[in-house]
Amino acid sequence: MKNVISGVGLYTPVDVISNDELVESFNCFVADFNARHSAAISIGETEPLQPSSTAFIDKASGILSRYVIDKNGILDPERMKPYVAPRSNDQISLQAEMALKAANLALDEAGLKGSEIDCVIVACSNLQRAYPAVAIEVQQALGAGGFAFDMNVACSSATFALQIADNTLQAGTASRVLVVNPEICSAHLNYRDRDSHFIFGDACTAMIVEREDVAKSVNQFRILGTRLQTSFSNNIRNNFGFLTKCEDRSFDSPDTYFVQQGRKVFKEVVPMVAELIIKHLDDLQLPASELKRLWLHQANINMNSLIARKVLGRDPSETEAPTILHEFGNTSSAASIIAFQRFRDGLQSEDLCLLCSFGAGYSAGSIVLRKV
Repeated sequence: MKNVISGVGLYTPVDVISNDELVESFNCFVADFNARHSAAISIGETEPLQPSSTAFIDKASGILSRYVIDKNGILDPERMKPYVAPRSNDQISLQAEMALKAANLALDEAGLKGSEIDCVIVACSNLQRAYPAVAIEVQQALGAGGFAFDMNVACSSATFALQIADNTLQAGTASRVLVVNPEICSAHLNYRDRDSHFIFGDACTAMIVEREDVAKSVNQFRILGTRLQTSFSNNIRNNFGFLTKCEDRSFDSPDTYFVQQGRKVFKEVVPMVAELIIKHLDDLQLPASELKRLWLHQANINMNSLIARKVLGRDPSETEAPTILHEFGNTSSAASIIAFQRFRDGLQSEDLCLLCSFGAGYSAGSIVLRKV
C-alpha cells in the first residue's frame, strides 16, 4: 500500500517588502557607513560599501518581493533585522503559532482533525530554541497523539521529513503524519550584505501524509519513491549556535548569519540535483518525459531553469516548472512546498510529478509523486 500527501497548508505573514523598499533601506545604510568611514576609505584602510539596485536583484535571483514577520525592523537602516516581541514560557512560541496556522489548513484539506495525527515533524532551517521541541508544542496545541520531533537539513528539511514520514507509515509506527516547515529566514539573513540581503522571506508550509486506503481528500498525491543525498560543503554556512556565546565574540559577526559562495553553489549543486533526479526516475523506471510538474526548491530562477532543462532535456514551460520566487523569495524548506501548494491545479489522475529541494550541506531530496 502506498502513502499519499492528502493535505497541504500555507501560512504567510502579513508584512511584504518590495525590492524597491529593501534597496532604499540598504542604500541608506551604505551611504551612512561610507560617510562615517570616509577618512579610512580615503587612505585605503577600509573598502567602501557598494549600493544595491532592484535591477541587480531581479537579474541575480528573479525575486521581486518577500513576506516577513516584521517589516519595520528590517527596513530600519540602524537595525536591519526584524523585531520579535519576547513571549513568556506560558505563551505559544512564534514558530509553533506559524506551524499551527499552516497545519490547520492542511488538516482541513485532508478532512482530518488534529487528534487524528499521531506523528508531528517540524522540519526547518532554523529553530528558535533547542528544547523542548517545537514539534511537541505543536502536537499539544493540536491535540495530536503519538510522538513529535524537530529536525534540520536546511533547505532540504521538508523533503527529508517527507521520506521519514513515508518510512514511518510503512513501518506502522504511526497512522498519519504532519510535516510542518515554519521558516523565519529573515532572522538569519544579513541585511547589511549586498550579495544576500534580498534572498530570503518568511513562510510556513504543512503537509499531511497518510495511507492511500484511508485518505479521503479530493486532492491526493501518491508517493512513488523518495531519494535523499548529502555531500559536505562550506559554501553555504551559518555558524550561529549554542557555543557562540562561549567563544567570546559578537553574536552579530557576519558568519552568524547566512553566508554563501553563490557561484560555487550554482556550479556544484545544479549537476548534483539534476543527476539525483535523473537517477531516481531511472531506478523507478519512469521516463522524465512523462513529468507534468517539477516543484523545485526556489532559491534562484537560473538554477531552477537549468535543473529542469537537464532533467527534461529541453526548456521547461512555466507550467511544467513553476516558480514563486517573484512573490516569496527563497523560503528555505518551505519553498518547494509553496510551489506544490500553489501549482497543483490542472493535473489529471495518474499525472507524474516531482517535488525536489536542495541547499546547505550540500543536501538534496527527490520525491516522485503521482496524482491520484
